[in-house]
Amino acid sequence: MTATSHTSADTPLSYEQAGVNYDLIDPLKVAAQRAAAATAGHLPAHGFQEVPASRGESAYVVDVGPFYLASIVECLGSKALVADEMQRLTGRSYYAGIAQDTIAMAVNDLITVGATPLVVQAYWAAGGSEWFKDAERAQALVQGWKAACDVCGVAWGGGETPALAGIVEAGRIDLAASCTGIISPKTRLSVGDDLGPGDAIVLLASSGIHANGLSLARKLAERLPDGYLTEIEPGLTYGDALLAPTTLYSPVTEALASAGVKLNYCANITGHGWRKLLRHPKALTYRIRNVPPVPAVLKFMAQQARHDDREAYSTLNMGAGFALFVPAEQAARTVEIARAAGVDAWVAGSVEAGPKQLLVEPLSLRFSDDDLQLR
Repeated sequence: MTATSHTSADTPLSYEQAGVNYDLIDPLKVAAQRAAAATAGHLPAHGFQEVPASRGESAYVVDVGPFYLASIVECLGSKALVADEMQRLTGRSYYAGIAQDTIAMAVNDLITVGATPLVVQAYWAAGGSEWFKDAERAQALVQGWKAACDVCGVAWGGGETPALAGIVEAGRIDLAASCTGIISPKTRLSVGDDLGPGDAIVLLASSGIHANGLSLARKLAERLPDGYLTEIEPGLTYGDALLAPTTLYSPVTEALASAGVKLNYCANITGHGWRKLLRHPKALTYRIRNVPPVPAVLKFMAQQARHDDREAYSTLNMGAGFALFVPAEQAARTVEIARAAGVDAWVAGSVEAGPKQLLVEPLSLRFSDDDLQLR
């Protein structure tokens, strides 16, 4: 490592410096939402109507009469770049996990509105036909995609595999998934109508970084003496830790529905970190009294990037990949059901009357409405 590199390693690294600036991205999202909302008037001509409260949520919901339909499209982002570099370094293919990451990006958003995932479609855009010559990698992508569909109980309907030389970089692939789900009975709809004071906040464990924050993770790898092969704990490299597949949360939400647990609201904790707990537009205070343990890779990243708790929790999931807002009397049961489904969970706090803010008491953190502008 050069002297310059040593110096830069002592300098804090923000998510914006890694190439992601939500202050630039979010205004476009808001403008797109407003333009999209103006198209809702086309649905009544077909005998349907939108659920207005789903505008600005993680999935869009249409009322088709006896049930609701929900839909979402999500891309993986840059996690595949880490898989490519780790394959070069180790000779192993990581694309089965990358497939799960891609499906999780869509499915974990879809279930926030109370939907049961039904169908997944694939979008695999390669930088050229040469990408598909690596049969082991291509088969890992197929097998991982199918395995994730089996975990979620969804049908893989089809997809698109364009070769986009000149658009996608040669040797790379851009992965995305769309997902359609059903909300039936209609009482399963969870767009926050019943969210209110007294609700408990249950957090579900993440498996690590999931698929958000990889721009920062890749930038940090440039600072490390051994890059992705740097050990963050005995026997675990930085690259392997980053490539832990994203947890699929639909088995938990389906088990909760079967048990009659009412989900008043849900939040997929992805980009914007814990600020996503402020996603619903209602003016409510979210008080966190119990913070889940932080996975080793996220603790390592925060240390290497010189992030304080505020920066870390506003960027990464920090051990909590999904939030459930449930009636207080069902909180303990929610935790039991989640753990029985294989996902650790904690009753982390509660919802209170008050200004729109998130208070993470063990860390003395406060996030306000101004810290998250998605609508």
